[in-house]
Amino acid sequence: MQGSYGGYGGQQGYGGPPQPGYGQQPPPAGYNAPAGGYGGTPGMAGPPGVDPQVVQWFQAVDMDRSGRITALELQQALTNTNWTHFNADTCTLMIGMFDRDYNGIDLNEFHSLWNYLQQWRGIFAQFDRDSSGFIDANELHNAFNTLGYRLSPQFSQLIVRRYDLNTRSRLSLDNFIQSCVLLKSLTDVFRQKDVQMTGQVQIGYEELLTMCMLHKP
Repeated sequence: MQGSYGGYGGQQGYGGPPQPGYGQQPPPAGYNAPAGGYGGTPGMAGPPGVDPQVVQWFQAVDMDRSGRITALELQQALTNTNWTHFNADTCTLMIGMFDRDYNGIDLNEFHSLWNYLQQWRGIFAQFDRDSSGFIDANELHNAFNTLGYRLSPQFSQLIVRRYDLNTRSRLSLDNFIQSCVLLKSLTDVFRQKDVQMTGQVQIGYEELLTMCMLHKP
């Protein structure tokens, strides 16, 4: 079996946000940060290297004060630009990416997640040309090209149909993140087999299934 997908991601991490710190913005909508600092004590700084505002946002999300954030708590805190909450799958995906000990994300892991999310918000805003809060198939195709993926417009249309839960022919921020992370992870799996970097591999049926089943975003 021969597979081809038109081109790899570019030099920016195969579909990851293109630049560290890109698109830094004010707090994501849906974060209701308390007035106090770390631990609820006004003026107390957080751990070294962690923005005090991020500490406050962490407190707001950590509703049970466990010192760890679950996917459900994250979902309650994050909203798209149209004020709908992020879908559960995207929140679970992001928690899994940053939860190193599989026990919910702590403050330092949350800091990394927050920076990651702000980068994606910046990318999304760049390609949401009409500031509608959504990206259509054409805008998604342009985003894929900028991220280094040489894919057909038909593929972008397929992605929109797959992730557009409300059948509006467009993607919200959470669905955009989910689709891009999945594209990156599958590309990484494919690239392991494509040692010549040709965009094509010879692969058996069961091997293909194994690659897809075992890959982790």
